[in-house]
Amino acid sequence: MTTTNPAHRCMLYANGTPTVVIALVLFLLMLAVHWAGLRLRLIRREQGPDADIKGGSTIEGSLLGLLALLLAFTFSMANERYDARRAVIIQEANAIGTAVLRADLYPDTTRQRFRADFRQYVEARIAYYTAGVDPDQIQAALKQSDQYSAAIWSRATELARQTPHVTPANLMIPALNDMIDVVTTRDATLVAQIPASILYVLMALCLVGSFIIGYMADKSDWMLAICFSAMTALAIYLIVDLDRPRQGLITTDAMHQKMLDLRAMFPEK
Repeated sequence: MTTTNPAHRCMLYANGTPTVVIALVLFLLMLAVHWAGLRLRLIRREQGPDADIKGGSTIEGSLLGLLALLLAFTFSMANERYDARRAVIIQEANAIGTAVLRADLYPDTTRQRFRADFRQYVEARIAYYTAGVDPDQIQAALKQSDQYSAAIWSRATELARQTPHVTPANLMIPALNDMIDVVTTRDATLVAQIPASILYVLMALCLVGSFIIGYMADKSDWMLAICFSAMTALAIYLIVDLDRPRQGLITTDAMHQKMLDLRAMFPEK
C-alpha cells in the first residue's frame, strides 16, 4: 500500500503561461521569422545570382517533413497521457465503489462507521480534482484524503484481527489496498507530462521552418504564411492543452463525473 506526499506533490500541478498565450506568441514569432527570411532572401538576391542557394527545395522539404514527424510524435505522446488520466479516474471510482460496498459485510454499527469515513474520503477526492491548479487546495485535499484513508485502513486491519470479522476482512483489505494505491497511480499520471526539451525543440523547428519558407519563396505570399503559422500554432496549442490536465479547454471533467456519482452511495437520511 502506498500513499501520496502532499508537500512533495502540491507544486507539480500548477502550469505556467496559459496555453493560448503560448500559441499566440508562437504564431507571431513564426510570422516575424518568415518576414526575416523574405528580407534576407531579398538582400542576397541584390548581391547577384551567385548568392542563390542550390538544393534549397530539398532542404525545405526535409525540414518540414521533420517538423511534421515531430508534431505527430508529440501529439501522440500527449494524447496517450490524456487517455491514461481519463482511465485512472474511472479506475479510482471503481475501487472506491467496491470498497464501500464491501463495508456492508460488517455488522450494522461497524458498517455505519465505515460509510461515514468513506463519505468524507469521497468528498476529499472530489475536492482534489476541483482544486484546479491551486497548490494550497490540492495539498489540503491530499492531506484530508490521506487522513480518512488511514482511518479506514486502521479500522479494517483492527477488525481483521478479530475472529468474527475474518471473512469480511479478507474481502475488504484488498479493496482498500487498491483504493489507496490508485491515488498514487492517478497522481503519477497527472505529473507525467511531455518533457520540456521536446516542446522546445518542436517550437524551434516551427520557427526554423517558417524562416526557410520565407527565404525560399520567390515572392511574398502572406496568405500562405499566415495559414501555415496559424495551423502550426493550433497544433502546438492542442498538444500543450492535452498535456495540462487541470486547465485549458481539454479536460477530464466527463470522467470526473464518475467520482461525483459516488455520492449516490451515501443517501441523506
